[in-house]
Amino acid sequence: MRVCFRFCVLLMVLFWLAPAHALPEDTCSKLSVSGNPEYPPLLWRDPAQPDRLTGAVPALLREIVEPMGLELVVRDLGSWARVLHVADLGDIDMVAGAFYTSERIGYMDYLLPPITHLPTVVWVPKGREFVYRHWPDLLEKRGSTLIDNSFGQNFDRYAENNLRIEGVRTIEQSFQMALVDRVDYVLYELLQGQVMLENLGIARDFVALDQPVSREGLFFTFTKSSPCNTFELRERIAGRLSTLLDAGRVDQLIREYTRLYTGKD
Repeated sequence: MRVCFRFCVLLMVLFWLAPAHALPEDTCSKLSVSGNPEYPPLLWRDPAQPDRLTGAVPALLREIVEPMGLELVVRDLGSWARVLHVADLGDIDMVAGAFYTSERIGYMDYLLPPITHLPTVVWVPKGREFVYRHWPDLLEKRGSTLIDNSFGQNFDRYAENNLRIEGVRTIEQSFQMALVDRVDYVLYELLQGQVMLENLGIARDFVALDQPVSREGLFFTFTKSSPCNTFELRERIAGRLSTLLDAGRVDQLIREYTRLYTGKD
């Protein structure tokens, strides 16, 4: 709790002190946004518009910014690793959903409050469960997840120094690798894993081990070079986001888009 408190204080300071751009706010009429396309029900590729993303997070952002007169374009840029690369270059305005890391804070400003908090778990094929209580229990195991995926800065650092985790372009590939025993486990968020496995028709083939690896806040971010990244707009978005969170709108959207993605009530 103390670490979480210090992190939130840090984000608050960065939120208030991050320099606003010299361009006036009325130069921002459209927000170019992207995110992780392997993240249902929060984000995924829109089958009706192959170059766009849909999901609970784009829907939430639309409810926030469209009443402000801003046009929202949520683009599919490919893999999550490419999204972060494009954000680093400053070629988009926002990332719709990112965990905090010290590397990312070098090119993105995080908006408070977080959209939600997501537990990441160890997914294993049914019948091949093992005891997992803390990170060292993964030392002798082979894992897989998306390239450039983060599960919290502390775990990321531990994994880089100690664990064997293969990064792949799609999380479906990670799950298929586990099914054929190429890896022992898949690291992925609990919610997204449940929805993805259900949609793939292999939900009964996997179980999530009880103890989460981490539980991280998911944030909207502005790229530092975006002309839309002004103090005024960040403040307005944060205020509207807080109101929607208090009203339970995020949970409603997650339920709605889970039904839409899986086709099940």
